[in-house]
Amino acid sequence: MDEVPLLELRELNKVYEDGYHAVRDVSYSLPAGMLVGLIGPNGCGKSTMMKCINRLHDPTSGDVLIDGESVLDKTPGEIARKVANVPAELRGSFGLTVFETVMLGRYPYLKNVWWEPPEDEEMVSVALEKFGVAHLKDRPIGALSSGERQRVLIAKAYVQNPRLMLVDEPTSHLDMKYKLDVMEYLNAMVKKDMTVLVAEHDISLMARYCDLCIIMKKGRIMGIGKPKDVITPELIEEVYEVSASVGFDGDGELFVLPKRYVRDHGTL
Repeated sequence: MDEVPLLELRELNKVYEDGYHAVRDVSYSLPAGMLVGLIGPNGCGKSTMMKCINRLHDPTSGDVLIDGESVLDKTPGEIARKVANVPAELRGSFGLTVFETVMLGRYPYLKNVWWEPPEDEEMVSVALEKFGVAHLKDRPIGALSSGERQRVLIAKAYVQNPRLMLVDEPTSHLDMKYKLDVMEYLNAMVKKDMTVLVAEHDISLMARYCDLCIIMKKGRIMGIGKPKDVITPELIEEVYEVSASVGFDGDGELFVLPKRYVRDHGTL
């Protein structure tokens, strides 16, 4: 008997009220235990697709299944027990401390409105240590650096104990050191029973860390596979309209070097 995919999208479409078709007939499935990179130019539908997966947006048509069950008839609480979201930007921290922010990840499981059980407090404390922010636990989340905030948001998703984690542009405001730091944490989080889907612009970074890459353009899937199989000069030109060199460094890691814009600009 075939194993049920952790995540499956079936002919997913999202059309906004203004007629913009953001996601077009997207179908694919992912097993558990993988770090998956979602790459493509701005406006290609990456964030919209992830918002359809966790029902922040309702799809126009198609279906999203987690462990073989559609999310379309699930409550937000039921979805939150399966899917955790790590946004690109932290909005509305409302003066919460680091500890209080991470504790929000346990909200789908809390049975008491007034206080958290000791086991949840212990889980949060362990996560703070794991992601290197325990020394910041009493600091307001708004007072942290970009790299520190990103680790706190990942810790919050971690204590949610999800089957699927959706991470939207986790390194967009980080320098090189913290880009690698965040990706190392995400890579360490992948377990045999959980998959992490990361939307990111840095193709070389995705190629280094991800087991699979999904490439999108104008709402469609242009390729899915191992980074070294799908990231080619031809695909980069087709998706990004950029001529690029794709090579391997001394350690065998793939890198992408953009060279020039290839769209015809006409006579200047």
